[in-house]
Amino acid sequence: MGQQAAHQGGAIPYEVDQPRLERNAYSAGCLAVTVVVCAYSKLRWQQTRAALESVLAQNPGPGQILLVVDHNADLAELARHEFRKVAVLESAGPPGLSGARNTGLLAATQPITVFLDDDAEARPGWLASLVGPFRYPAVVATGGNVQPKWPGFRPCWLPPAFYWVVGCSYLGLPGSTAAIRNPIGANMSLRTDLAIAVGGFSSLIGRVGSNTRGGEETELAIRLTARQPGSVILYVPGATVDHSVGRERLRIGYFMRRCWHEGRSKATVVRLVGASVGLRCERLHIAAVIPAALLRDLRSCVTGDMSGCLRVAVSLAGLAAALTGYLTGRVSLAGRSARLGD
Repeated sequence: MGQQAAHQGGAIPYEVDQPRLERNAYSAGCLAVTVVVCAYSKLRWQQTRAALESVLAQNPGPGQILLVVDHNADLAELARHEFRKVAVLESAGPPGLSGARNTGLLAATQPITVFLDDDAEARPGWLASLVGPFRYPAVVATGGNVQPKWPGFRPCWLPPAFYWVVGCSYLGLPGSTAAIRNPIGANMSLRTDLAIAVGGFSSLIGRVGSNTRGGEETELAIRLTARQPGSVILYVPGATVDHSVGRERLRIGYFMRRCWHEGRSKATVVRLVGASVGLRCERLHIAAVIPAALLRDLRSCVTGDMSGCLRVAVSLAGLAAALTGYLTGRVSLAGRSARLGD
């Protein structure tokens, strides 16, 4: 199968326009890791710079650092001028985060590839903690802790069970190292060759520019563990990054759009991998985590805490938006299949 996926959702149909280096088991003085940061806008340059500097400050550091620029020649030129120790590539894939991440995968020279968002800063010790579990052959990917860096104060109306809306670790994740279905894309690592072998990130899902779609790391994670029976993905809370949350993400309108798009993305994930695994974590979250959080907020609401009342309303609205997006996505995909005669 080489570098092609077993199904249409994950195939990488392009190569990076540079020679592929043989992957080294070890790099002198460095971890055998490629760190990939994907960027798309000069408006986020200060955050992107901080992300790259946090990677350069890791001790031990990675064997390779790549900045993949998503179809923005001016940003690529700026990055090349400021960072001599970072290899700057322009995305060879279609516009969007999946194409940029796949470009990084194909250019990686190390056996482990780590992805850090361009608006996240890694804390000291992050890299060593995140990739430490790979000493066990069964581990095919890891995900780390993503702490929100609020623009001022923490929004009292945003339920912690919905922190995934702003790309951060949320209520319901394990408190210690444990198996999970998929990592958060802002802070994750995976076995490079395995990720390429299953086709990389699907361009059918995921963010393009500043839209609110997601889910590409979920779908890839499911394919990774399906490809290697007995494998596991681990959540490593000690591998922490601080993720900047822009003010535009702290609006109810953004929250609702993000929930709706998450539902749409999950419809595509289910079509690609099936409902049993594609919705397993979501069922648990809705059946256990959110009801418990709602009960706590209702109790605080009864005692006169208006923030608890707000969180109840927002939680219910978010669930409704995600469900509506999911059902809309299922109908849309069914209609498309009917037109194509699938």
